[in-house]
Amino acid sequence: MDTECPSSAEGAAEGEKGPEGAVEPGSTARPDSESADVLADVLVVGAGPTGLLLAGDLAEAGVRVTLLERRPDTVSNLTRALVVHARTLEQFDARGIADELVAIGHPLRQLRLFGGAAVDASQLRTRFPFVLAVPQYEVERLLIRRARAAGVTFRYDSAVEDVQQSASGVTVRVRGAEGIRTLRAAYVVGTDGVHSTVRTALGLPFPGRSVLNSLLLADVRLAEPPTQPFVLKATRDAVILIGSFGDGWYRITGWSPHHQPDENTPADLDEVRALTRLALGTDHGMHDARWVSRIHSDERQVPSYRVDRAFLAGDAAHVHSPAGGQGMNTGLQDAANLSWKLAAVLHGHAPESLLDSYQTERHPVGTAVLRNSGALLRLAKLHTPPQRATRAAATQLISHVPPINRGAVRRLSGLAIAYPAPRKAHPLTGRRAPDLHLADGNRLYELLRRGAFVLITPPDEPVDVPEDRLTTASWRSDRRTALLVRPDGYIAWADDTAEPAARAMALRDALHQWTGAGERPAAERASGRALA
Repeated sequence: MDTECPSSAEGAAEGEKGPEGAVEPGSTARPDSESADVLADVLVVGAGPTGLLLAGDLAEAGVRVTLLERRPDTVSNLTRALVVHARTLEQFDARGIADELVAIGHPLRQLRLFGGAAVDASQLRTRFPFVLAVPQYEVERLLIRRARAAGVTFRYDSAVEDVQQSASGVTVRVRGAEGIRTLRAAYVVGTDGVHSTVRTALGLPFPGRSVLNSLLLADVRLAEPPTQPFVLKATRDAVILIGSFGDGWYRITGWSPHHQPDENTPADLDEVRALTRLALGTDHGMHDARWVSRIHSDERQVPSYRVDRAFLAGDAAHVHSPAGGQGMNTGLQDAANLSWKLAAVLHGHAPESLLDSYQTERHPVGTAVLRNSGALLRLAKLHTPPQRATRAAATQLISHVPPINRGAVRRLSGLAIAYPAPRKAHPLTGRRAPDLHLADGNRLYELLRRGAFVLITPPDEPVDVPEDRLTTASWRSDRRTALLVRPDGYIAWADDTAEPAARAMALRDALHQWTGAGERPAAERASGRALA
């Protein structure tokens, strides 16, 4: 459901150039003094959803960030992604924009995959038990507004040509309307898509293969719309997806194993109509296409998401088939994972080694998404009688065996994602924190809007912690577990210890590890004394 065509970021005017000089006090990463503009602590390259979320997070955390985009800001809206999954909506909830997006979109309680297979999103244990059908440009609109309000400097018509690194910063050469300029920052993040210039400049390979040739795309009106907002049909002659934007426009995605001209061959509405009739027996009165395109789809992943001071996220790091609609969602979650880590290091609250965990945590997720979307695509492409029998059996298993259905929808939604935990860590460590309802009417994801860690403890267990590094809350029940939740909504530390002194010591160690605060004095560590 994510497809290759131009996206756009609306109407954010270029901001004023930031002051010359060093980055945030306490930073381990200060740009050298060279004959270049010191514009930002972080340069983000690419103003799609991934770059917009990342830049907005950094700016809200007090980091100076400049967002570079090769397109002019007047490019018209042509959307790529069609769906937002539950875990992404939770991330948006933690930024205060989920409810507005849900009001725009169309919640789907079921997501149809292939051959009639469907996963039941209504069973998800989340505030958002559905798949939200909404065009990518609406996601971008909200993220642009947030980024501008936070103070992100937008530089459109700025094509990155090269990236160089030193021990203390990055130098990015940019071609724009004013010619070539050289920009300096502490870090750079490439969110510039499948043809990433940042990835190329870093000399990183992008291994993989093409999995779909001559994929047809069109946004159209339908005189006789289908009864369901999403229709997916795979036959021996064609695979067709019809997805509703909810505003009268429909995305048509189609492919035929028997007709695969080169992707540079012009496509037109008549070809889309014919392919749709081949799969569905009708073209639903298709008319008034606002665009038609022919593309190919790849499965690729870069081996390393980090090279020193440079990072890759979203399609610059991983691309896969549109099956399951996970592309934009995975990129947004890359951004949510990286943003708080960059901010913590730049503010001196965490060691630079924290940034290594971006690769450790997100690369396996990208691999899993490639595997899952690839499996869905290969099932949809089966067309011989034995293969169609295999697909029918898989359809029955996914649709009618509850554990398999639950597992499938949790993987697609992103709620099943968990990060590696140290040996002997509490079983909750590394797992997604649900939207807990806490004492005093608080909700966890509302507290996460402050962009800080959230510490949850029993109500009768007061703690003395640095308020500038985290938010504190209490259970509204008699639960005794203590949780330290990261800004991206994953559990950094948990403890069920009943003995207050031991818990206090463990908490202080966790706070020091994750926020740079709370280290016990050496004498206290030696004697094993509790928090005073």
